[in-house]
Amino acid sequence: MEKVRVRFAPSPTGKLHIGGARTALFNWLLARSTGGTFVLRIEDTDVERSTQASVDQIISSLKWLGLDWDEGPEIGGEYGPYFQSERLHLYEDKAQELIDKGKAYLCYCTPEELEAKREEARRTGRPPRYDGHCRNLSEEECARLAAEGRQAVIRLKVPETGETVVDDLIRGRVVFQNSILDDFIIIKSNGMPTYNYACVVDDHAMRLTHIIRAEEHLSNTPRQVLLYQALGYELPQFAHVPMILAPDRSKLSKRHGATSVEEFRDQGYLQEAIINYLALLGWSPEGTDEIMPLEDIVKQFSLERVSKNAAIYDTKKLTWINGYYLRNLPGERVVQETLPFLKRLGLIGEEPGEDELRLAHDSVLLTRDRAKTLEELADAVSYFFKDGFDYDEKGVQKHFSDPAAADRLCQARARLEALADFTYESIESEYRQLAEELGIKAAQLIHPTRLALSGRTIGPGLFELMALLGREKCLKRLERAIDFIGQRTVE
Repeated sequence: MEKVRVRFAPSPTGKLHIGGARTALFNWLLARSTGGTFVLRIEDTDVERSTQASVDQIISSLKWLGLDWDEGPEIGGEYGPYFQSERLHLYEDKAQELIDKGKAYLCYCTPEELEAKREEARRTGRPPRYDGHCRNLSEEECARLAAEGRQAVIRLKVPETGETVVDDLIRGRVVFQNSILDDFIIIKSNGMPTYNYACVVDDHAMRLTHIIRAEEHLSNTPRQVLLYQALGYELPQFAHVPMILAPDRSKLSKRHGATSVEEFRDQGYLQEAIINYLALLGWSPEGTDEIMPLEDIVKQFSLERVSKNAAIYDTKKLTWINGYYLRNLPGERVVQETLPFLKRLGLIGEEPGEDELRLAHDSVLLTRDRAKTLEELADAVSYFFKDGFDYDEKGVQKHFSDPAAADRLCQARARLEALADFTYESIESEYRQLAEELGIKAAQLIHPTRLALSGRTIGPGLFELMALLGREKCLKRLERAIDFIGQRTVE
């Protein structure tokens, strides 16, 4: 069996969209599951929209996802260069070859003339396809039109009858009537190749065996098949993966939330969670597990288990998966991932000292079980680092409105101040003994204390929280809460 060679070929006109990341992942998975080769190619022939910033963002996002490539930018390879803008001579040579064989031709129709023909077609209810006006121009006619200053494009001669068949590994046999395909452009008037043409030339030159891409490219495939045939190339195997739709089954857009890998990363989603989630968008594993380490996905992955049906984008599921990884990844890894978010909130310095790092470490490990994202986790530990927080309004109504709240906190403060050892065990013992002496449930002491120390009504175990905060901060914050309750009483 021929060794699998696949590619991801993004256009650097924006950030790496979640759909593009899923396409890259499926290509990468097929390569890794078969011992094949994963190629990264940058399709940057759209000179007006392509930017180096987008190239950098795409490469950064792929690296963050862990989708390493075997050939491509920064690595090189036998079939480079891997930027289409550096391969223009190849497209020119092949286009001239098609002209010489009578399979392509120069077209001198102006944009205005083409628009007038499209408008006429629309007015009469016909498909707005090119009418082949320049298909049989003589050399003399071409020379005359060029002398007028007209810029030529190069069009492929498409058979006017018959059909073009795409045998898709996911969708099966798809038939397109040639009568609906016009003589499409392969080289634009500025000398740049069109998408359909350049990717065919490159996919063949790079010896690719499988073309795995999104379903929306299926309509391009018959044109590409015609190009393969005109150029005398062997066809690769095509596989068009299902679209990713919003929950309302509309096209995914910014209004549905984050749509780029970079946005998800900045919101505190982990690489493992993104990969796990993307793998399940259109592909079904053998079992029912939804949490799958990457090595298990690689072992199970096959195109046969990719669905024809659209995948539904569900950030709730992604967030649930992310929460799982936050709870179960090695603690040191979670701490390191959280540090940038703590810096962003100004909770630690850009070059944190030992005390800051120790508090970050301990507070993150104490709190991570309740967070779903790194952003949420950083916020959840913020009170460990700053004193001037607000109290939760509902918590104030529930726990600080009791007439006995201030007195209970005063007694708790006194007990804590007198403790010989300020440890988790001694704090819990003292609190439960005080509650018993006051004739109240422990919760009636625990909840107002939590609100006083953190400003929140939920969080990690109170006694672990208090031990980590330390005696000085606990006493100071209890005093602050007592004053706050007293002011409310006076008002």
